[in-house]
Amino acid sequence: MAELTVHRTRRNPYPVDHWRAPLLEGIIAYQRQGIVPFSTPGHKLGAGADQELRETFGERALFSDIPLGGGVGDTHFGGNALGVAEALAADAWDADRSFFLLNGSSAGNHAFLLASVRPGDKVLVSRDLHKSLLVALILTGANPVYLAPRLHPRLNVGLGITAAEVAAALDLHPDAKLVVLVSPSYCGVASELEGISAISHQRGVPVYVDEAWGPHFQFHPALPPSAMASNVDGAVSSIHKVLGGLTQAAILHVRAGLVDPSRVRTAVGMVQTTSPSVLVLASIDAARRQMALHGEAMLEETITLAEDARRRLQALPGIDVLDGDRLGVDGFDLTKLVIDVDGLALSGYEVEHALRNRFGVGPEMSDLVGIVCLVTIGDTGASVERLVDAFTTISREHYGSGGKRAYLRSSGAVVAPAELALSPREAFFAPSRAIPLEAASGKISSELVIPYPPGIPVLAPGETITADKVDYLREGAAHGMYLSGPADPDLKTIRVVD
Repeated sequence: MAELTVHRTRRNPYPVDHWRAPLLEGIIAYQRQGIVPFSTPGHKLGAGADQELRETFGERALFSDIPLGGGVGDTHFGGNALGVAEALAADAWDADRSFFLLNGSSAGNHAFLLASVRPGDKVLVSRDLHKSLLVALILTGANPVYLAPRLHPRLNVGLGITAAEVAAALDLHPDAKLVVLVSPSYCGVASELEGISAISHQRGVPVYVDEAWGPHFQFHPALPPSAMASNVDGAVSSIHKVLGGLTQAAILHVRAGLVDPSRVRTAVGMVQTTSPSVLVLASIDAARRQMALHGEAMLEETITLAEDARRRLQALPGIDVLDGDRLGVDGFDLTKLVIDVDGLALSGYEVEHALRNRFGVGPEMSDLVGIVCLVTIGDTGASVERLVDAFTTISREHYGSGGKRAYLRSSGAVVAPAELALSPREAFFAPSRAIPLEAASGKISSELVIPYPPGIPVLAPGETITADKVDYLREGAAHGMYLSGPADPDLKTIRVVD
């Protein structure tokens, strides 16, 4: 029999019954009423949608695309259904308040920083921050003090932020107003959140975590402790990344005390659309129900599949797969496969091309030296078998054909500390000019240069551009790296502060 509650129950104005999915129930109730809508969306339950769209999406999906206000609830981002659904999510993730998000974790990062810091405030922030956190610094006018994650000496992968490192940074910057971390990292490494929270709280400084890649941590003991279980003051999780939510589905969690939940609620309203997608909201609600009732059992199977794939891939010549032991860390996401293919004399981009076009396998991302694949609750033995078979063929065909290539590894170039000459906001709004990339070393970047995925800025506005970062970007661009942010997408030029 599934449990009706998970973890410990916090303050909640509604009865806790995790069998419920109020937003999904609201859609079903609306459909049964047979209402003829004279409201948005304009396709009117699919009747006005393009025929090919109807055939591709399906009639039921369009029939479920109804307004929140006047459909499931009575006002935009209001109504009892949304309130009950968010309260159930707060209980499931052990928060005081939770807010459903429609623009992914990006909206949560923007909202939390807008609610918790002011222009000129000093913020300690890990340098492997996502683009959206950097944008949040530009929006708020806060001044970052970057914390560079330690790097593995051989694999050059970030090893997270330790409590001792945060303590030392707070000693140097006692006027810091907020600590902002990314945990887990894109490669699955978790920082020492519980110790960091304790040290920061002793000094009255709240801790916020971009936990976009860790929404499942709350629901299985073999995974690292979740951000909220580690007593942080706020965390955002992307439900769509590894759980059952639709793309863009995310949740922002808040614990009262050092942070005012009502101010966060106001900020969430500022960064969210006033035309919310009930389909996305209901998918968050349903994903919460699924994990609250069945999460541990589902994740047990997921972890077993991932560990089997990791073991078999590690045995292939020319291929390595990261794990906690190889990295020497305690907190590691067992469901994530970070696969090093440098031993095949191929770039990750080349391997991804082969996976997609020869084997019909779509990885999460590739870079110069590797591939990242996600194993989730949606995987089966058959899907994992197809992945391993594809890598087995690629290994057999390419191992021993040319030795390792001298690629620059991404993590070192991305998270390396650089002199902050201006705040991100000052640099973003400063007069700027375009110069050749090869001439940019020593200049101050005025734009964001962000390889996607994973969305970690190599260059941030206000940073002094280093020769290592120029070399990394030039090599990446030459091998097909997709870059977000720069005015020149080919990166032949870059904009610097004039």
